Amino acid sequence: MLGFTIIDGMGFAAFCLSWVAYHLVMEGGWAEKRTLNRRMDAYRYQWMLRMLERENRIVDAQIIAALQNGTAFFASTSLLAIGASLAILQSTEAVMALFRDLPFGVQNRTSWELKTLGLTLIFANAFFKFAWAYRLFNYSTILLGSTPPPSEAATPQAQAHVVKLARMATIAGRHFNRGQRAFFFAIAYLGWYINGWALMAATFAIFLVMINRQLGRDSQWVLDNDG
Repeated sequence: MLGFTIIDGMGFAAFCLSWVAYHLVMEGGWAEKRTLNRRMDAYRYQWMLRMLERENRIVDAQIIAALQNGTAFFASTSLLAIGASLAILQSTEAVMALFRDLPFGVQNRTSWELKTLGLTLIFANAFFKFAWAYRLFNYSTILLGSTPPPSEAATPQAQAHVVKLARMATIAGRHFNRGQRAFFFAIAYLGWYINGWALMAATFAIFLVMINRQLGRDSQWVLDNDG
């Protein structure tokens, strides 16, 4: 159907299941004290507690601005990737002529265009995640500016404000991570331009790399070292 084979269907199903499974594992309750991203959430809270005790909070504002600028960079990159995907979609004839000379199978025009449309949607998803993370970091800056002075640090209102700020920064970080996740899976998705087997192999490889980054010893030894 539409130029796709059973192997293509299996590869696409494996791709979608891997993305959903990674999301559930990394952001579920199981990951609370195991994954690198979730462990950093606790440090965000510690950061805000110590910020509350400082009179001068310029450095804290600069840190959030740096995080926001990094998010803006990735959002801009997502737009460029969307534009590149649409350009490929408009150059289908030239790309098809190129693929006919390659050894890994004949591409069907309809399947090629649908694959490219899927890649465009992945980058669009990344853009929305990065754009929302950018906005959330902006809200974090506003909350930082409205933080009570150190003289009121022990009050319930100040403590509650710190929790709100830490949660806002945490949500911003999670959306940023989801945007990067879309980028990583987009790399795996490129394997589909070869065939379904390549999509499955690329998805499995990317999945292992991302799991290792979150759970591997090389990623967490700094946090585990109390010395």
